[in-house]
Amino acid sequence: MEKRRTYVATAEHCAQLAKLQADFNAEFGSPCPTEQILARRLRGMLAGPHCYAVLAGPASEPSGHAIVTLRPTIYSDGPLAVLDELYVRPPLRGQGIGGAILDHVLRQLAERGGSEMHINVDEDDAQARRFYEDRGFVNHEPGSEWRMLLYLQELPTGP
Repeated sequence: MEKRRTYVATAEHCAQLAKLQADFNAEFGSPCPTEQILARRLRGMLAGPHCYAVLAGPASEPSGHAIVTLRPTIYSDGPLAVLDELYVRPPLRGQGIGGAILDHVLRQLAERGGSEMHINVDEDDAQARRFYEDRGFVNHEPGSEWRMLLYLQELPTGP
C-alpha cells in the first residue's frame, strides 16, 4: 500500500516535512514557525549526523512523518534518540501508517548503532500513550515501577 511505504527523508523532502509539521502544530493549536523557517532548519539538521526523518506515502503528498534527533550518551557507544515528532494526516489514521513509520524509525536507529529512544507524550494524550505502549515503550525505568517524568524550562530568546 503506497500510503504505508516508508523511506528516509533527504534535503529534497524538507518542504513536505515542514508542511506536515505545520499541519500537526495547527491541529493541536501549538505555536509553530513558518513552513519556510521549518524547511530551512530541517535542511540544516538533516545535513548532519544528529538527525534523520522518515516519511510515509508518495513524496508528492506524504501521509505522515517522523523526526528524530540523536545525541551521544555516556551509557552506550551508540547515540540516544529522541522522537521529536510523529504525525499522520487525520483522515489516514488507523491504517497502520504510524506503526510503519515508527518501525522504520527504529530500524534506522539500530542501523546507526542507537541504544535507546525517548519519546515525550502529554499525559492526557491517551491515544498516543497507548500507541507507544502497544509497541513496547514504557514510562518507567526498567526494573522499577516509578514513573519517569520530563521537566523543561524555556529560555528567553534574543530580541
